[in-house]
Amino acid sequence: MLEKLRPPFKRLIAPIAKLLVAMGLTANAVTVIGAVGTILVAIATGITGWLIPGSILLAILAAFDSLDGSVAALTTGGTKFGAFLDSTLDRIADWAVLVAVIIFFCLHRDWWYNPATTSAPDIVSYLGVGAALYAIMTSFVTSYARARAESVGYEAKNGIATRSDRLVIILIGMLLTGIFGSPLWLLAFILILAVLGTITVFQRIFEVRRQMKADGAI
Repeated sequence: MLEKLRPPFKRLIAPIAKLLVAMGLTANAVTVIGAVGTILVAIATGITGWLIPGSILLAILAAFDSLDGSVAALTTGGTKFGAFLDSTLDRIADWAVLVAVIIFFCLHRDWWYNPATTSAPDIVSYLGVGAALYAIMTSFVTSYARARAESVGYEAKNGIATRSDRLVIILIGMLLTGIFGSPLWLLAFILILAVLGTITVFQRIFEVRRQMKADGAI
């Protein structure tokens, strides 16, 4: 859904891209720096539980994910390896953000659960970890479906929850949990992500099937 905002955003960050080119940074260097920064901030956020600053920093890093493409347009015009590197590191960064959620639910149970005062099962942790693990699966299958479709000559870019949408859902959940001090916000948003991720996978499957049927391939 948010992919439609990419063109105007690229125009907005064009001056920053020009500055990076003037500094001598290549598009691949920008890709690596952005991915490494996202991974480090995400894991640190999960470990420390500092969800407000963590979600804000991750939002900034995600917002400037288009910088490598803008730098490439100003220099080499983009290369096949650059596109491959960007997609590959994006998958690692996506994994890191969801792992941060899992780490948070595992390490910061004191936010909502005190075994000394309750005998109830720690359902929030179980659901949070389970939903995040499921969301990792849908995230990677969504990306794989697009790559596999392209490998056989079709296109599967559609879906209710593309990469940008998934990141926004996670970061809003983190931010609201940090603000209100209740992990139920993050749990709710991760559950929403799991549902939308499932829908997106099937949307891409049916879209490729439609294209193949139109071509008489099935």
